[in-house]
Amino acid sequence: MNLFRILGDLSHLVSIFILLQKMRSTRSCAGISLRTQILYLMVYCTRYLDIFWTFNASLYNSSMKLVFILSTAYTIYLMRTVYKTALDPQIDTFATYYLVGGAGLLAVLFPYKYTVYEVLWSFSIWLESVAILPQLFMLQRTGEAETITTHYLFALGAYRALYIPNWLYRWFLEGHFDPIATVAGIIQTLLYSDFFYIYYTKVLKGKKFELPV
Repeated sequence: MNLFRILGDLSHLVSIFILLQKMRSTRSCAGISLRTQILYLMVYCTRYLDIFWTFNASLYNSSMKLVFILSTAYTIYLMRTVYKTALDPQIDTFATYYLVGGAGLLAVLFPYKYTVYEVLWSFSIWLESVAILPQLFMLQRTGEAETITTHYLFALGAYRALYIPNWLYRWFLEGHFDPIATVAGIIQTLLYSDFFYIYYTKVLKGKKFELPV
């Protein structure tokens, strides 16, 4: 395991902690897309099917998989129950069936093997590359976000961005290249590019995160 993957996983864990802390401290899930959280739960449940037969092979990998699945499910639970009054279905309206359908089509067309596990794994990779779109769409519609929400999104984006040097590391030093994961990771990082720029020019300089509506 290399440093870039560890940093990516830590960034992912930080994003989860920030999100849960945001809801706990504000007693609200305002500004958070429920649709994005549901898409991420679909991603983890379809990608980590191997957890049932590889748990003893790597305690680190298995623990991370459990944390991602359970924490995302818990986040959705909180949003649908404890903080449901803060949900705004008039803003969180991105047509996610296009994302699911597109990811499913790519998974069927370009799997490494035509097995249930491999097709679902490919589906999870393509879906994760665009799962953040409902959240970014919400930001675009509202034109602003709480600072803690932007920190959550930055940590989540950094998690995927750090996986790009991880793949390069594995390619050059281990001879392993995964074209599906690499292309999907680049797509996801590009989707974050505008957000990263505004985060750097505004949030890190103490200004309010605002977008043109």
